[in-house]
Amino acid sequence: MTLADGNKTAAIALVTGGGTGVGRAIATALAEAGYQVVISGRRSDVLKAAAEDIAAKTGGRVEAMTADVGDPASVKALFDGIVESFGRLDLLVNNAGISAPGVPMEDITFEQWSAVLGANLTGAFLCTQAAFRIMKAQSPRGGRIINNGSISATTPRPNSAPYTATKHAISGLTKSTALDGRNFDIACGQIDIGNAGTDMTQKIAAGVIQANGSIAAEPTIDPAHIANAVTYMASLPLDANVLTMTVMATKMPFVGRG
Repeated sequence: MTLADGNKTAAIALVTGGGTGVGRAIATALAEAGYQVVISGRRSDVLKAAAEDIAAKTGGRVEAMTADVGDPASVKALFDGIVESFGRLDLLVNNAGISAPGVPMEDITFEQWSAVLGANLTGAFLCTQAAFRIMKAQSPRGGRIINNGSISATTPRPNSAPYTATKHAISGLTKSTALDGRNFDIACGQIDIGNAGTDMTQKIAAGVIQANGSIAAEPTIDPAHIANAVTYMASLPLDANVLTMTVMATKMPFVGRG
């Protein structure tokens, strides 16, 4: 890629929620592929440690920038910081997200609903909006956005209304972004993840409620498989796009009746 001033540099990637779990695995794979990587999140200590570890492992440039993706001012500061430090943005991975307690729908509080909506959907929109402004204006023009949709973008788990609603909405955001980005060389795709083995999904391996009310342990997969898939999506030229991809544990109860 080329900066606006003509100096050659590696492509620049931002991974939100990049300090832990799937986000950290994606950031590591991108750094290994030659990207200069920014990871963002709300916990500065976690981010700093992750950035140092990834840089040491890959030999690449990895920077930590603290941000709350649900806060417009924080998102603006994040993207302003990227432009100041790197001069452009080539790849945005909208990975940050949270879930609400797995309780009956009537017991979800407004605050819990709002928190999930802010982190999962509003955050992805605000970051996409900020990325569009940069990608439209930079030279060379364009870039790529990859959204973490989850298999909950198509099929819910029991007692997961806030999370499922946001992930269904991410599918709509992905398609709108892909459409609106066409004329500006901005490609957008979505990866739907099923049971990546992280701290967040430890309970899945131990046993979670199924649609029939039973409790069952479910298989998980190494987050590196997700990271490799994202790296492939990112490697395509901007005239090609993976609109949707599902990467899941083969034997998880998702296809058919489980």
